[in-house]
Amino acid sequence: TIRIKIPAGIQDGQVISVAGQGEVGRFGGAGGDLYITVRIKPDPRFRRENDDLIYELLISFAQAALGDNVEMPTLSGWMRLKIIAGVESGAIMRLEGKGMPHLARKGFGDMIIKIKVKTPRYLSKKAKELLEELRGEIE
Repeated sequence: TIRIKIPAGIQDGQVISVAGQGEVGRFGGAGGDLYITVRIKPDPRFRRENDDLIYELLISFAQAALGDNVEMPTLSGWMRLKIIAGVESGAIMRLEGKGMPHLARKGFGDMIIKIKVKTPRYLSKKAKELLEELRGEIE
């Protein structure tokens, strides 16, 4: 058993070599190198692109139209994000330095938030009536 240090910011599929920790050489010679392929367990909340993290933020139609302050996860915990009134589905917001650490250098990638406005599948009778009233005002 050996202990190795996994560097912050390493990506899935990268290889770490540990000199002298592989198989013993022929006729008792020095040990070869040990190569370890890193596999990173995905986080269901985020998708990684290099050092940037992608997060899809689902908001309601009311939040998109009126604006809101929402809670969202980051690597360092939860944070409040201001949604501006009138934001459209597909809009992108970037939080600099909230992504993965850069490998072998200082700093962090960004967190990219993709806004997705969810459309309700089922509406109550009252909700339908209110939206019908509202339709003329917003079109």
